[in-house]
Parts: sequence; structure tokens; C-alpha cells
Amino acid sequence: MGTPPRIRQLRIVVEAEDYDEAVAFYRDVLGLDEEAAIAGAGGALVTILEAGRATLEIANPAQKRLIDEVEVGRQVAPRIRIAFEVDDTATRTAELVEAGAELVAEPTVTPWRSLNSRLNAPAGLQITLFQELDAEN
Repeated sequence: MGTPPRIRQLRIVVEAEDYDEAVAFYRDVLGLDEEAAIAGAGGALVTILEAGRATLEIANPAQKRLIDEVEVGRQVAPRIRIAFEVDDTATRTAELVEAGAELVAEPTVTPWRSLNSRLNAPAGLQITLFQELDAEN
């Protein structure tokens, strides 16, 4: 038996001024499953949404610029951008725009063979939707 993993889960915690809008967008429109919703003293609320497998992608400034150039055609990403793998980037992008996300860049085929779109979403997050084109569905 191998050594147990030192990290069991990655959680990204985002403060949302419009909590209800953010929960509805990420849970109901994007489709992240609700793992837990907790209310605390003083009106404190948190909803934990399951996002499948998590990775932490560390990129140097040159790589960040390259990704922006490929996906958007100009520098737009903040220091932190959240990316979600989906089965149909075009359809999911349209759904998110209809639900209030701002389209930054239409779905674009990248040199690394994925179909990526970029959106500004609730809670001040810039997100990428990506579909692996060479993956078997």
C-alpha cells in the first residue's frame, strides 16, 4: 500500500456580495452539485459545491499571457481564473450567458486541442469553460 495523500481536497473559497445570485448561477445553471449549505450566526451563509476532480494550475506570467492570447486575443485574466471542464462548451457558454454571465470570448479551439470560452461570472470570477476535443465521450 502506498502513502496516503497529504492533501485530500482543494477548496476555493469565494466571497460573493450577491450570495443568492452566485449560488443559483454556479449550482443551478453551471450544474455544480450542492454538497452542503450552512447558516451561521449573524447571517453567515456558505454553500459548498462539488466540482469534480480539482487541480491547481500554476502558470508563470508568460504562460498566462499565452493563454489569454489564444483564448481571448488580448490580456484580460486576473491573477486567478477558474476553469471548468464541460462536455459541450458552445451550449454551456450560451446557457451561462443567458443566465447573466458576460461573454469575454466565444469558444475557440486552442493549440492544446480543447474548445475554450471565457466569461465574467457572478462573485467577480472570470471563468473558462473547456472541452477536451480528443477525449472520448
